[in-house]
Amino acid sequence: MPFTFSTASLEGLVRIEPRRLGDDRGWFLESYKHSEFAAAGLDVPFVQDNHSCSKAGTLRGLHYQISPFAQGKLVRVVSGCVFDVAVDIRRSSPTFGRWFGMEISAAGGEMLWIAPGFAHGFLALADDTQLVYKCTAEYDKSSERTIRWDDSAIGIAWPAMKGMDYLLSSKDRDAPLLQDAEVFA
Repeated sequence: MPFTFSTASLEGLVRIEPRRLGDDRGWFLESYKHSEFAAAGLDVPFVQDNHSCSKAGTLRGLHYQISPFAQGKLVRVVSGCVFDVAVDIRRSSPTFGRWFGMEISAAGGEMLWIAPGFAHGFLALADDTQLVYKCTAEYDKSSERTIRWDDSAIGIAWPAMKGMDYLLSSKDRDAPLLQDAEVFA
């Protein structure tokens, strides 16, 4: 089996480790295979791929889209390393407002499946960090929402960046708190 799937601490998140085949030339891996994902219960339609590049200390998030453009995301890093975070924003969920974080690196090859109903963010831990993610819905500006990355009600333990402050967009810096955000029922 080319993938190992394991559930994360919040329902709707799945850690995925692809199997790498390597020799003295380098390595090869399948980053996505519909039949394997479907067999693991992730039979979702991907309709858009996104690719971002960030320098060390860049914090992006917490981003999501509301219905009818709510997005599931399959996240992986192709260069560098991130601390990746998903926050449960499904008001009816027993884990509403809780977060899960994990380091994802190009060297390790890990991936994270984030179901619709979660806000997503990440902190680039190295320069030239490139994150690629497959989405289950296309980007729709009118459906885009953001929650403040440092909301104390969520309490994300972002890693400290030695000798530097986080680099944030004004959209992320000025985002509403979870209590004021439009979330899922």
